Amino acid sequence: MSNVVPVHCQRVSPAEWSGRVAALAAADARLLTLWGSDERDRGAGELLRAAFLEGGGIVVLELALATDAPGYPRIDAHFPSAARMQRAVRDLSGIVAQGADARPWLRHGAWSQHEHPLRRDFVRATPDPAHYRFVRVQGEGVHEIAVGPVHAGIIEPGHFRFSVVGEKVLRLEERLGYVHKGIERRFTELSLADARRLAARVSGDSAAAYSWAFSMAEESIRGVTVPPRAAWLRALLLERERIANHLGDLGALGNDAGFGVGLAQFMRLKEDLLRVNACVLGARYPMDAVVAGGVARDIDAAGRELLRAHGELLARELDALRAIYDEHAGMQDRFIGCGSVATGLAVQLGLTGLAARASGLPHDLRCDLPVAPYPALGVTRAVDIDGDVAARVAVRFDETAESLRICRELLGALPDGAIRAPLSDAVPRGLGIGLVEGWRGPVLIALETGADGAIRRCHPHDPSWHNWPVLEHAVIGNIVPDFPLINKSFNLSYSGVDL
Repeated sequence: MSNVVPVHCQRVSPAEWSGRVAALAAADARLLTLWGSDERDRGAGELLRAAFLEGGGIVVLELALATDAPGYPRIDAHFPSAARMQRAVRDLSGIVAQGADARPWLRHGAWSQHEHPLRRDFVRATPDPAHYRFVRVQGEGVHEIAVGPVHAGIIEPGHFRFSVVGEKVLRLEERLGYVHKGIERRFTELSLADARRLAARVSGDSAAAYSWAFSMAEESIRGVTVPPRAAWLRALLLERERIANHLGDLGALGNDAGFGVGLAQFMRLKEDLLRVNACVLGARYPMDAVVAGGVARDIDAAGRELLRAHGELLARELDALRAIYDEHAGMQDRFIGCGSVATGLAVQLGLTGLAARASGLPHDLRCDLPVAPYPALGVTRAVDIDGDVAARVAVRFDETAESLRICRELLGALPDGAIRAPLSDAVPRGLGIGLVEGWRGPVLIALETGADGAIRRCHPHDPSWHNWPVLEHAVIGNIVPDFPLINKSFNLSYSGVDL
């Protein structure tokens, strides 16, 4: 079983770009991400890359652009989720999608429109505040409700502009990117080991997924094979991360529907899981557990037994709480039919991950493009077809139960042997991509090393890039008080799209 995903890079000309993108769309390929790189120090211009999931691997299109005219044909006509990625690439790299939305996405006046933080000659930013043009909905009785960017809860900033008639939502427009951190540039200033630690903190609730994706990209460049025991331990970390987040969301969804007991019970279960993590795995959240070549820490027989016993107890409690949720008329009245995303719309907009599976799309990298040890585990996909809050709740219950089963399999058949492969001091020049099915959906790291083995470029990509725009559609026709419930049913990452 391989520990890396197959990647095929294709250099295309400007004349070939649009045709190749259209062909991928016609073949039902899925856009993964879009990013730019400054190649001027190599005597070239800007380089645009787009990664797609097609068949049994990743296809990366590479388009070389002149320094004085870094424009390219837009791709959001074929892949709508690219719209905000195109805007982010323009802000950070100065590469322009021709004819696309020219409003900034990550640039909130911290630097001017003529400065681009990912260009190698960028020194410091010149503040350049500008008015942001929201799309206006006009008509009799239409008014706007502005929510955020500062919220009452302890969450990251995001602005939501509702156009409503009465309490019915006609349109929602989001604006994110308020706490841009410069992570992509910071990667190029770090060693590989420190960069992996930073990757694990891009979106803290997905630490195992991001650190595994980064390590996978590095292992691809180095040609390193992960020992079987290490691969199984990685899966254990990832599945426990999935369980923890689903438990927290199930409690919060119950609370948003007026069932505070659900929040109390699920947060108790999540806290128990995190305490067991700390006891056995060394940390409540495994931010430094996955390393290049394997994992940083083994578990002994006592730790395996504690994890096994805790998993059995959690499975019983989960069944009991699911019966309560399913039979609670008040919650089901709030869940059913709320925030619906039909299968056709999910396909059109490129919905991904858990939310996509709740709308009838069975995509799951653990089944579609599995790396070790998932081919041996027989993962059962959790899928619903209704696409509403109730479906997203059901998928969370199903996935939590399946992750508990996977953990039992991992603990019961954990191979003997090393937990980390040796690494050479020399790092070859290359491009590696890591792709992992995190709890929200596919988490990607594109890592490029130079001739000296240092990081030239590192691009992390969160599935929330694809799903935030879908939330704008999911709330249409619902009432404003249902927005917190719909939003929580997606539970997307602010930090993951604000690098």
